[in-house]
Amino acid sequence: MDRFSHSCARGIFATLVFACLIGITPAAAESVLRIANIYEPESLDPHKVTDPANINITRNLFEGLVVLDPKGNIAPGVAESWSVSEDGLTYRFKLRSNARWSNGDPVTAGDFVFSLRRVEDPKTLSQQAEDLYPIKNAEEVNTGKLDVTALGVAAPDERTVEITLKAPTPYLLQLLVEEQAMPVHEKTVRLGEDWVKPGKMVSNGAYVLEDWKPYSHIRLVKNPNYWNAGKVAIDGVVFDPTDNLATVLKRYRAGEFDIIIHGLPNDQLGWLKQNMPNELHIAPFAAVAFYVFNTTRPPFNDQRVRQALAMAIDREVLVEKVTRGGELPAYGFVPDGIADYISQKVSWAKMSQADREAAAIKLMSEAGYGPRKPLNVRLSHVTSETRKQVAIATAAMWKKLGVNVEIVNTELRVNSANLRQGNFEVGLIGNGGFDYNDARAGLSQWQTSTKDNWPRFSNPDYDGLMNAASVTGDQSKRAELLERAEQVLLREMPILPIYFNVARNLVSTRVKGWEDNLLNITYVKDLSLQK
Repeated sequence: MDRFSHSCARGIFATLVFACLIGITPAAAESVLRIANIYEPESLDPHKVTDPANINITRNLFEGLVVLDPKGNIAPGVAESWSVSEDGLTYRFKLRSNARWSNGDPVTAGDFVFSLRRVEDPKTLSQQAEDLYPIKNAEEVNTGKLDVTALGVAAPDERTVEITLKAPTPYLLQLLVEEQAMPVHEKTVRLGEDWVKPGKMVSNGAYVLEDWKPYSHIRLVKNPNYWNAGKVAIDGVVFDPTDNLATVLKRYRAGEFDIIIHGLPNDQLGWLKQNMPNELHIAPFAAVAFYVFNTTRPPFNDQRVRQALAMAIDREVLVEKVTRGGELPAYGFVPDGIADYISQKVSWAKMSQADREAAAIKLMSEAGYGPRKPLNVRLSHVTSETRKQVAIATAAMWKKLGVNVEIVNTELRVNSANLRQGNFEVGLIGNGGFDYNDARAGLSQWQTSTKDNWPRFSNPDYDGLMNAASVTGDQSKRAELLERAEQVLLREMPILPIYFNVARNLVSTRVKGWEDNLLNITYVKDLSLQK
């Protein structure tokens, strides 16, 4: 047997063994897509998930009024069409007559009214409720000032959803793609928290949840009641949460995975570029890696300390020597390519690294830190080889300022809880910011009232600019206000941008229909497998 034949046989054998282990018969194995998802999901409730590890799954279980096509453009979902009033304040969506839940119930306009109210209901504790604040009375409902029935969403009839806004919102359709705008089945949700478990979940997307073994796999199967089930080519999907990147890559090469989503070891990128160029997908991605400071804890409540730590990081070294995947140094928070926006930069972006370090040492001295009084920092990150390497490199750069760094890594759930509860000093966010193609997607998180405002940043100038941008109907004025807000953010530095990410995916050549896009969003329903 030649080397090629041996490799193929090994891949087929691994596929069959893997399929049997997760309960899929060999006959059906060819129609099963296997995805390395890197992290164990926190939840599969679309109104409570926040991390891409969760959203990769929920977007295949649930479908909103609109979706994205493979190129990342808005496309019809449950709504077959929509219209907008002349003043831009009212959107009317006409639902498909054949939209069904996985149990056969029709998907109605009332389902969307219930679901949007559920997201804004403070009892739900949705971390993404603020994204829908452009809807009339959404903020007042979410903060307990008004009853959920006051939310600007209505169902004039079973197939019409009407959404009323407090001000023109040109990016509303982008918001409605997101998980917080996905419908949930009211009768099922009212059964209690267990509704997200296999055998109990009722969903309306192209797939349904069949099995979930924590830290082992999540298995979805095709939903026969999905409105476009006849066009869904893949029968099943298995998401694996293994977070050891080296192990994941070995398993991919052995034929156990078809796709690795944004989880490739840095030290293997060069080899992958040379040996697997048709499978390696490195593409522009609307995301930024950054540190977040807990501004409620000294000395991180001192802007001088935050700026000094920001200036001491050599971003060019990070992207060239550490991440090595085509990332770009970040001297601002909003990446290039975001619609209708000019990305901003820190005032010292053009300084040499030597001059930045000298200025940083001076700032630290002014803040009371130096060789005789070193600053001790606890730097935390999600368990990940890439983030570990970035943290180690950062610690070495901060050492020049006399800063001692303790690096702590935790699993996704623990890290997320620590950020929300303020149980951290400095946290590394490796892939954050932009769930939809608008600058507000990242900038709104740092407003005083936002639940996921991890640094507890509170600045009246910033809040004022963001609030003004949210109510103006003038697109150029809105962009100007958002750009000024980013300037405030970069001056105060509650978060410290280090590099702009690229999407780094490995996709088998047997997977057809994959297209890179700015948000790195792909629905399994748009893919097929070559036998």
